Parts: sequence; structure tokens; C-alpha cells
Amino acid sequence: MSEETRGEKNEAKSSPDGAYAEPVWTYRGYHLRASEFTTAMAHFFRAEVHRANIWRQRLDATTNWAVIATGAAISFAFSEPQGHSGVILLNMLLITMFLWIEARRYRYYELWSSRIRLMETDFFAAMLVPPFSPSPDWAESLAEHLLQPHFSISMLEAVGRRLRRNYWWLFTVLVLAWLSKLYLQPIPAGNLAIVYSRASFGPIPGGWVIAAVFAYVAAMLLMGILTVGLHEASGEVLPRFGIAGQEQLVSEKRRWKAWFRHSSKRRQLMALIITDKGEKVAERILQAMQRGVTGLPGKGMYTGSTHTVLLCALTVTEVQHLKALVNMEDPNAFVIVTPAQEVLGRGFNPLQSQEE
Repeated sequence: MSEETRGEKNEAKSSPDGAYAEPVWTYRGYHLRASEFTTAMAHFFRAEVHRANIWRQRLDATTNWAVIATGAAISFAFSEPQGHSGVILLNMLLITMFLWIEARRYRYYELWSSRIRLMETDFFAAMLVPPFSPSPDWAESLAEHLLQPHFSISMLEAVGRRLRRNYWWLFTVLVLAWLSKLYLQPIPAGNLAIVYSRASFGPIPGGWVIAAVFAYVAAMLLMGILTVGLHEASGEVLPRFGIAGQEQLVSEKRRWKAWFRHSSKRRQLMALIITDKGEKVAERILQAMQRGVTGLPGKGMYTGSTHTVLLCALTVTEVQHLKALVNMEDPNAFVIVTPAQEVLGRGFNPLQSQEE
């Protein structure tokens, strides 16, 4: 059985006249024909695309709010020569709020688009390029994402992305408009003292206000720079099966990734099964889950009786299936499921390092 179809079995059934019938996809007690499975995946893909489009529209709506608010604030500030420039500064705070809202919406957009990208690269693209060779764990990754949804990017990463792509230009326009307002209205300033006087905000001296504005803009610029290395999340449009040289390019990019980048990978577990029916339980796991099982002799120190200790590496999506299989053979078995720091080898990550 190939690694790509771990836990799966295609049973080709023959009709009475000897004709070859459609294979049946068997997995965890489900029996689906290939056409049924493909239809289900197509409908699921369409649903995820629809979800992503909805959040994409919400992102665009937030950006439109920010652009309209910026234009309105600048128009209002310059419409009255004697008006105070503080309206532009207040609008900067409003734009910051829009940035935060858009970053939150962007995380939801990434949640759906990451699933879409996974199906595009490991299911649909793999069918178009013979031989059919999807990533061994794509189905497990997708199932885990469905059972335990989580954001693929952090809030800080989302803020950095939206800042670089949209909001940095809005902040730049606002700062330039604010400086122009200070210098030009009501009449062009003859020296810096006049500019400082116009920049004052109530009891706050103008010099402090100018320093605070530039410090705020510098903090935004620093955030945009520090989050540049976070652009390799799954939702980004990046090649999965790249041409020669792309792997090296990705490695070069990783050198510059931010130190706070969130590292996500599938949760890997280790199950310890203490049973008196080791052979039957192991056989059930091997046949139904296609997972390797290692048996070790054990002894209960309280009772002094001997048992078989089975070790089985699995993912979080397989825990319930494992419990059901053990219960079928030995309801009195003792099962311990613990997180594994790392599982390398067949069915999991390759033994050799993928990232130097």
C-alpha cells in the first residue's frame, strides 16, 4: 500500500459479467466510491471559496471606509484656513482602528483560504499531473484543521500585512497633509516657531505633538519591517511544487523571517496501550488504521501480572478511532495518549531535515 493512501484501501469490485467496476474508497468504516469522494471534495472546495470571498469583500469594505475617512478628514481640514490641524491627527487614530478591524478580518480570510490552497496543491493539482502523488498527510492536515480550527497567522502578522499593502500609504498621505496644513494655513509659516505653535494641541506643546506623531509613524514603519519575514503563511500565493531553484529561494527568505513568527505543524501524539490481548489489538490497529505498532513486555508492579504494552504514533484526528478499535478488542485495556515532541519516519515527517 502506498504512502499516499495511508489508512485507505481501494477495493476494485468486478461485476458478474467480469467487467471492472468502480473502486471503492474505504477509510475508517466509510465506504465511498471514487466519484462520491471527488464530488464531496468539489462541493467542499466551492463552499470554502464562497467563505473566503465573503471575508475578502469585508476586507475591501474596511479599506474603503479608511480611504473615505482619510479623504473626508483632509478635505475638512483644508476647507477652513483657520481650522485646527488636529482633525487629521484624530483621523490617524480612526485609521488605526480600521487597521485593527481589517487585520482581524484578514485572519478569518486566511483561515478559509489556507484550506483552499491545501486542496488546490495537494488534491486538484495532484490529479492533473501524473502520476497522482499528493502530499502524504494532506488529508490528515485538512481533517485536523476542520476538527480544531485555528488561525494560520497571528494578529501581529495580519496587522503587518495590511499595513504594508494598504494602510502605510494612508498614514503617509495623512502625515504629509498634516505637515502641509501646519506650514500653509492660514498663511505660509516663516519659521519653525510658527509651525510648532500651530501644532500645539490644547495644553500640549507643538514640539511634543510633532515628536509623538513621528514616533507613532516610526513605530508603524518598524512593525511593517519586522513582519516582512512572516509572508510565507499557507494562505499566501506561493508555489508548493516549485521549479528548480524555488526551494533555494524559500530557504533564502527564511533567513530573514521575523523572530516571533508562529510555527504551526500537525499535532503528533504517542499512544501507550496496556492490554492482555496485545496480538488482537495490534492486528486491529494495523488493518483499520494502517499505523505501525510496537509491542513491549510489561509488568504491573501492584498486581505482579504481565501485560503487553503497545506503542503507536498517530495524529490528533485518529485518537477517537484508536479508542474505538481498542475497546472492540479489549474493553479493559489501559490507554494513555500523550503529545510527542516530534515523530519522524514513514507516515509522518521525513527523517532527514527539510530546513537547514
